[in-house]
Amino acid sequence: MNSVSEIFNNAKTEGRKFLLEPEAKTICKMYNIPVTDFKVAKNEDEVVKFSREIGFPVVLKIVSPDVIHKSDVGGVIIDLKSEEAVRKAYRQIIENVKKYKPKAKITGILVQEMAPPSTEVIVGSIKDPQFGPALMFGLGGIFVEVLKDVTFRIAPITEDDAREMITEVKAYPLLKGYRNMPPADIDAIIKIILNTSKLVMEHQEIKELDFNPIMVYEKGAKTVDARIILE
Repeated sequence: MNSVSEIFNNAKTEGRKFLLEPEAKTICKMYNIPVTDFKVAKNEDEVVKFSREIGFPVVLKIVSPDVIHKSDVGGVIIDLKSEEAVRKAYRQIIENVKKYKPKAKITGILVQEMAPPSTEVIVGSIKDPQFGPALMFGLGGIFVEVLKDVTFRIAPITEDDAREMITEVKAYPLLKGYRNMPPADIDAIIKIILNTSKLVMEHQEIKELDFNPIMVYEKGAKTVDARIILE
């Protein structure tokens, strides 16, 4: 397992200001931020092998330094339930990316478990030139994009700060369980926010990051997508 600094240095050596998703998720694991099970495959047979090991359904995603917004180029295919579907999706993704950027360097294909749907939250951080890293929390999807229902704190934060961040968002009642939605594991979210605070404090070269969406269950949580941008 490479250290966080080694992962950052590797990106810099390759002239990248952003981490590839498997790199970002590896860093999450080092900081006890729970992520979906994943493996990086180099070819079609490996994709099938890893899909079997992880267990269907799976998601395939392109891993390429030339593709930042994977969904926009057809670089993500979700909910694949069979070997046949996985083979087809693998070919489709490669074709989509080649169409979008014929010279794109393809590092591999990320095979990850399809996290069951649940309440989605986002945890992020942005580095303020004056105050240093600031943490952000909100509910995912429409709450972030349309309603901008998020809350911020300057890092480092305490457990009380993290709890306050969660209760401050307008959509907080949804986390306590609403209609047919079960209550979300607030303690799991607090841990993720605290560990993210630790990560950005210990690695000041992180310019921004977002873990979005994080699926929060009645017990535990899983980060589905992770993005880290360096200074």
